[in-house]
Amino acid sequence: QVQLVESGGGLVQPGGSLRLSCTASGSIFSIHDMGWYRQNPGKERELVATISHGGSTNYSDSVRGRFTISRDNAKNTVSLQLNSLKPEDTAVYYCNAYVTTQLLLHGAAWGQGTQVTVSS
Repeated sequence: QVQLVESGGGLVQPGGSLRLSCTASGSIFSIHDMGWYRQNPGKERELVATISHGGSTNYSDSVRGRFTISRDNAKNTVSLQLNSLKPEDTAVYYCNAYVTTQLLLHGAAWGQGTQVTVSS
């Protein structure tokens, strides 16, 4: 069993910043790509940013230049620094990881989500 837990969400004003963190735990053999996704009611979950085990990153066009994804493989964590926040960034942010468990099963693990609200 693999568990991902996010933290760091909250209410910020436009132009403000937040830092989200996610820690993976459980019967993990290895963690491959990790990422952050977001979702608002009535909309599908969308990819925000991903990072490979080796540190290669990808960002959606809407956040590139404002958000930064990073990871600490020794701690099984992935973080997302959100700068220059806009109201349209408001969403529930979910941590994701593609893992191999100690039973050598492969699959995606998801966190419970953390709310980010950008409003004046």
